[in-house]
Parts: sequence; C-alpha cells; structure tokens
Amino acid sequence: MSDEPIGFIGVGKIGAPMARRLVDHGRPVHVFDVVAAARDQFAGQGRAVVCGSVDAVFEHARTVLLSLPSPKALEDVLLGPSGERLGRGHTVIDLSTSGVQAARRVAEALGRRGVEYVDAPVSGGVRGAAAGTLSVMVAAETPVVERVRPLLAEIGKNIFHVGREAGQGQAMKLVNNILSATTLAATAEAMVVATKAGVAPKVALEVLNNSSGRSGATQDKFPRDVVTGKFDYGFTVEHMLKDASLFGDLATTLHVPTFVCRQVIEMWRLADSELAGSDDFTNLVRVIERWAGVEVRG
Repeated sequence: MSDEPIGFIGVGKIGAPMARRLVDHGRPVHVFDVVAAARDQFAGQGRAVVCGSVDAVFEHARTVLLSLPSPKALEDVLLGPSGERLGRGHTVIDLSTSGVQAARRVAEALGRRGVEYVDAPVSGGVRGAAAGTLSVMVAAETPVVERVRPLLAEIGKNIFHVGREAGQGQAMKLVNNILSATTLAATAEAMVVATKAGVAPKVALEVLNNSSGRSGATQDKFPRDVVTGKFDYGFTVEHMLKDASLFGDLATTLHVPTFVCRQVIEMWRLADSELAGSDDFTNLVRVIERWAGVEVRG
C-alpha cells in the first residue's frame, strides 16, 4: 500500500501536517487545495505531487483523504462535477468534521457508484497532526477499516473503530468537541472571576489542576495560550462554532434535550460576533475580560 498513489485534498492548517506525515513516510501523495500557497508548499517535498485540481487528484489516486472546512465543501468536492470521476475501486477517507447528515448523504451517493466511504474525523489539533498523535474516530465496515488502518496510523496514534455506519464517526467527534467547547467557555468565565477576585492566574491554574476543576482547558489551553497571551492554539472561533452548532443539530434530530450545551453554543455564537471568526478559539476569554475589565495574564 505504501507505493500506491494517495490523494490528499485540503492542505490547510491541519490538513498540511497530516499530508506531510504521509509524504515523510515515503508515500506518493497527490495534493490539492483551493489556496495555491497551501498546495504549493508541497512542491519538491519527497514524492509529493502538487495537483492543479480535484479532478487531477481523483485521476491519479484510488485512495483519497479529505480535510475540508465545512459540510458544503465536502459535498461540493464529492458530489459535484469532479466527484463523477469516482467509481468502483476508489476509497474516500473524510478526516474533516463534516457532520452526521453530510456524511450520510455523501456515503449513500458514493455507495451507489461502488465507492468506499470512510468517515474518520480527527482530534488533537495542529500539534497532534504534526506529531502524528491524533485520535481518529473511524466509522466503516471492519474489513475497510483494517485495510486503511496502516495509512491512518501514519497520521494518528489512537485509531478508534466507533461503528460501521457513516455518520457515527462524526457523531463521536461532535460529542468530543462540544465538551471541549464547554470546558473552554466555563474555564474562561471561572478564570476571569478568579482574577477579578484578586487570585493570580497562575496560582488559580495550579489549584485547579490539582483539584476537581481540572480539564484540558486548565491543563493545556490556558497555561499555554491564554496566560501567556499567545492565543495561537491552532483552532478558530469559526470552526468551534461550526462544530458546536453541528452538535446542536444532531441533538435536535435525536430529540435529546441539551440545556447546558445549548447555552454553550450561544456563547460561541456571541464570541463569533464579538471576535473575528478566524481568531484562535482561545480568544473567547477576551470577550469576558472586556466585560469584567480584567485580563487573565501573567
């Protein structure tokens, strides 16, 4: 499989390090992105081939990985005119957070043409993508999962087979991300309260991380990106709002009440209106800081 040409569509902030890991493993990877600078960074790298279109990727590669920004982008690529090139013998692995409904629509449409669709969103951010330590939540039939596992193992450390049906990987990713969105939002509020009460941010984090209030936000995001003022974790406000909203849509479809998560989604919607959508999602704390008149720094 290592000599088989691989396609990779979407080499942005998180897609690029994933594609680069495949290149570094010696694979011939045909890459494309609508942003020329993103795809051109692969020129001259190992066995990478820079393609000028989605069609060229589908023409040269039977196994294609996708890292796309939205459900619409996924459907445009796979169900648009270029997608007509896909047929029996092609395997499409979607590493994006595209949502349950989009995954199911795409899987059904491609399945009618004999294309194997692997629903495989990832978690771990840009750092995890660069280090190859991502978690990959895979939904597909077991033989398909086992066949693509060596490929996925080059970009992720933990490969979880969460189900057989397209959309189950997406559901798991949305559950993961709403919890991430919730802990970051709650920690932002709590840390601003602690700071305004006169507790030094680093002291507050030390207490939290040795007590029952610890979370990924207190252990990683706040020490690394908020208290330091870096705000460069590698995930945007816009993308967090998209993922949280997709979780809300899924919960509504499943008739599950979400009192807490509904408020969290509104918080991220407010952040998106107060900040630039392209801002790093750790900037959420700045919205609360402005209202409170204090900064969680130092």
